Amino acid sequence: MDPGLIWVLAGLLLLGAELALPGIFLLWVGLAAIGTGLFVLLAAPLFWETAIAFLVFLAAGIGAAVSLKRKPRALPSLNTPDSGLVGRHGVLVAAEGPQPRVRIGDSDWPARLTRHAAAHPGEEVRVEAVDGTTLVVRPLAP
Repeated sequence: MDPGLIWVLAGLLLLGAELALPGIFLLWVGLAAIGTGLFVLLAAPLFWETAIAFLVFLAAGIGAAVSLKRKPRALPSLNTPDSGLVGRHGVLVAAEGPQPRVRIGDSDWPARLTRHAAAHPGEEVRVEAVDGTTLVVRPLAP
């Protein structure tokens, strides 16, 4: 069997193992093995050249992983409680306790009115912020 194909097969096996095992290290080793296999298929290098190619591919993959990890997140508000609620409109419903509630869609949320705001049940409100599980709302009508 061609050594290049063995490298590619070993890389594919490592990528498969990455799916079954926790962590992300086998991804870079598997990609380096596939890259080395393609290099061996194209260039037919000596053993030491093959070893150096594998180490270079592995170092490049690990370097890429480190640089990707250091980049700031593009969407810091993704998957946070307020990401889908701020700016939405709801209806103030009658309070069952000391705190008012707001119905948005099919859910009722505990609410707190903004400063100097007054609203009555049935009035439409806009979500200004989220404080834990409490929505900070203001009435839409003056």
